[in-house]
Amino acid sequence: MTAPVSVKLLDPRAKLPAYGSPDAAGADLYVLTDGPVTIAPGETVLLHTGLAFAIPKGYVGLVCARSSLGAKKGLAPANKVGIIDADYRGEVRVALHNHGGVPQVVEDGDRVAQLLIVPYLTAEFIRTDELDTTQRGSGGFGSTGIK
Repeated sequence: MTAPVSVKLLDPRAKLPAYGSPDAAGADLYVLTDGPVTIAPGETVLLHTGLAFAIPKGYVGLVCARSSLGAKKGLAPANKVGIIDADYRGEVRVALHNHGGVPQVVEDGDRVAQLLIVPYLTAEFIRTDELDTTQRGSGGFGSTGIK
């Protein structure tokens, strides 16, 4: 299933997001830099993509980590998942955080995150004094078992 998403290139060097394979859910986002950017351990750097989007109403853009970057270099979005609302028209930037123990270098044109376009529902929050009961109840972290 495909949905048209308008993309404005804010910089002539910007690249449209691209899917790595026919069944990929996320499209790669490419970074724009004026040279190598070193990200120290524990540091977060805000990187440009040079792109602005018109996400269709009823959809949201999710900026997620690229698994290879996280696993091999310890780099992932600082906010874990960035959200691009349907009414946002500014540049999408990626706050890339180095979770590893050694400095990492990002170069112009590197793939730094992936973008998913997904539908969402807007909730109507209704105040109540009681909630229905479930088997889990109010059990928190780890309450359903380790396996």
